[in-house]
Amino acid sequence: MEESGYESVLCVKPDVHVYRIPPRATNRGYRAAEWQLDQPSWSGRLRITAKGQMAYIKLEDRTSGELFAQAPVDQFPGTAVESVTDSSRYFVIRIEDGNGRRAFIGIGFGDRGDAFDFNVALQDHFKWVKQQCEFAKQAQNPDQGPKLDLGFKEGQTIKLNIANMKKKEGAAGNPRARPASTGGLSLLPPPPGGKTSTLIPPPGEQLAVGGSLTQPAVAPSSGGAPVPWPQPKPATADIWGDFTKSTGSTSSQTQPGTGWVQF
Repeated sequence: MEESGYESVLCVKPDVHVYRIPPRATNRGYRAAEWQLDQPSWSGRLRITAKGQMAYIKLEDRTSGELFAQAPVDQFPGTAVESVTDSSRYFVIRIEDGNGRRAFIGIGFGDRGDAFDFNVALQDHFKWVKQQCEFAKQAQNPDQGPKLDLGFKEGQTIKLNIANMKKKEGAAGNPRARPASTGGLSLLPPPPGGKTSTLIPPPGEQLAVGGSLTQPAVAPSSGGAPVPWPQPKPATADIWGDFTKSTGSTSSQTQPGTGWVQF
């Protein structure tokens, strides 16, 4: 994986102390209790940067930003950065001067939160480096990646509930019948429990039900008592009375056989 051309800042801590450490006598690891913690050799600012796969721990002056020492880190955890065995706030880093000379020094933070951020910043960077390497390998050899296996393992079985499937199919095969539509329009069925409206004939008319004439429904009055519709007056038996009377009087005055009418 090629290194990128820009440098990113991963972490900045304004207060860090540097200590001279004695040579490690055994392989058990470093112990901060063996350092002179009350007499740090240098104090300043710590900055972690990244350029490509490499990370750099830089110790700089708080005011001017002048570089005091730098520790390149190619992997974490590793020999470039080690934690002490008796505290979580102190570490041993390997610094280089650019001419091939190396030295191990101790660094410590006054706050445990700063030490935690320092540790996490390095972990996240190298986790990202590992993912980028895996992506690059998969891009070069796509056939070597893990394949999805959908087959049954040995002794693996599945269970199907056929009874529930038949019930669902039977319910889906008998849709609810709808009334036939007329005139090409689809009519919805009446709502359940609804009452059908009755047609009230106009005043004076009778409603034929089952071949017999029935009286129309009464209309409610404003007081709540029913008021009957006004009934039509019965027709007189002799609706042509005036005309028949006048005709009868005229015919009585006509003399038979003469053809003359007397006035």
